Amino acid sequence: MEKPVCVIIGIGPKNGRAFAQRFAHEGYAVALLSRSTDYSSGLAAELGGKAYACDVTDPKAIKHAFAQVREDLGDVDVLLYNAGSGKFGTFDDVPDDEFEKGWQINVRGLLQSTREVVGPMREKGSGAIIVTGATASLRGKPFTAAFASAKAAQRSLAQSFARQLGPEGIHVALVIVDGGIGTDDQSGDEGTHLRPSDIAETVYHLATQPKSAWSFEVDVRPFKENW
Repeated sequence: MEKPVCVIIGIGPKNGRAFAQRFAHEGYAVALLSRSTDYSSGLAAELGGKAYACDVTDPKAIKHAFAQVREDLGDVDVLLYNAGSGKFGTFDDVPDDEFEKGWQINVRGLLQSTREVVGPMREKGSGAIIVTGATASLRGKPFTAAFASAKAAQRSLAQSFARQLGPEGIHVALVIVDGGIGTDDQSGDEGTHLRPSDIAETVYHLATQPKSAWSFEVDVRPFKENW
């Protein structure tokens, strides 16, 4: 029996690694997509998955990477969109190209990646698309003029997906990460940082959540976070 396929876009030593480990542990074939495979190739080898170079600001790169995933592993069952970087600064300081790049990564990349996976999901009447969001999507501050506007647009796009695709059996959810992300073995005062493996638990739960009680937006924060 073929393994279900989980694509994770945005691979680093924190969330990306934890997501890949969690789904690989549950028997998924994991496809790791990131701008460079310098880090992801080692992780893929460790987990028995595959690493692919994919710059989500480049529509052709997205299409090419997903074509490779389908050829190597099959149709995608779970898409974890973990790409979400952006330039911080006031609107006076952020260059136009950096402002637009934040939108390309957080919004257009999500749109195009979803288009690449949704066809087979619709045929099967099942699948999950989970987006890593941020508190910035809920409130703009002077130094998050570019990042907050991009994450807010991402949140609205994900909600549009959820409303359209939910009745077709495809679960779309957004995880609002509220707080600094540490490491699983970080020492110091407990409750001040999110552990990546704990975020991954929430993400996996959403991806496998029963249809009778789906969530769209879930926030995660360390218990000492001021909110």
